[in-house]
Amino acid sequence: MRKVIGIGETILDILFLGDDPVAAVPGGSSFNGIVSLARAGVPTCFVSETGEDEVGRKILRFMEREGIGTEYVGRFSDGKSPVSLAFLDEDNEASYLFYKNYPALRLQLPRLPEIQAGDLVLYGAYYSLNPVLRPKVLSFLEYARRAGAILYYDPNFRASHAAEVPALLPAIEENMRLADVVRGSILDFEHIYGPGSPEIIYKKKVKELCPCFICTEGAGGVTLQAPGVGLRHYAAHELQPVSTIGAGDSFNAGILYGILELGLDGAALPGADAGVWDRLIGRAQDFSADVCRSHENYISPSFAANLRKGHC
Repeated sequence: MRKVIGIGETILDILFLGDDPVAAVPGGSSFNGIVSLARAGVPTCFVSETGEDEVGRKILRFMEREGIGTEYVGRFSDGKSPVSLAFLDEDNEASYLFYKNYPALRLQLPRLPEIQAGDLVLYGAYYSLNPVLRPKVLSFLEYARRAGAILYYDPNFRASHAAEVPALLPAIEENMRLADVVRGSILDFEHIYGPGSPEIIYKKKVKELCPCFICTEGAGGVTLQAPGVGLRHYAAHELQPVSTIGAGDSFNAGILYGILELGLDGAALPGADAGVWDRLIGRAQDFSADVCRSHENYISPSFAANLRKGHC
């Protein structure tokens, strides 16, 4: 059976509305997408690390409850599990403060998951670029590529790392070159390449690295560019969000869910027709909209139950 493997950070997100904390949930860019997929009934596993402390134990217990294997999560005692404070504004958009105390030796894993042809690998954010982690992450992605997996890259590149772009750009573009699909927000690409429309960013920067490109613009909708369909635009769903944390991460999960649902392989994606991409983007928008209706970072159990029953 095909599975989705995520690699990335685990972190405890503490959400504030005004001066008051309203939720504390495990998070992380790839992690959030993996949780949504697990809830939807997709076999998943996650490659990461966490501390031998109460925050780390909370995250591991959560993974076990969600049916995500913890055997590929390294534990460290020299340091502490990371925590983020997320402050929601009047539009329920978040700004963050991060508290991290990692050990010198990172990603010390007991073993790596076995990858089969047709499996999917989700990766991205600074975790995939961090010079301390990069050799291990790159080795894992190259192994996945050789094994015939579908690779999905979300840069999720924050403004706080903008000054590092010259040093990080080779790794960012290497990640794109390895990927079958690149999906990011317009802000991600502006932080990396400067201002520009999705069409210009694709034509000048991404096309030669990865042919399948998805750019999300919040209320501005979704722009898709791929060889089989050229340029397509999708309007955003109208909704009043409770929180936008995890919306992009679960958009990614919706694309991956759709790929499995339609039985697609990596070779089929560049030439996929408009009907296929409409299904994939539709799934992604449904996943993302559901996440925005709660303070969790992933699709709700009720939405997941309807997916499993074929009611979505």
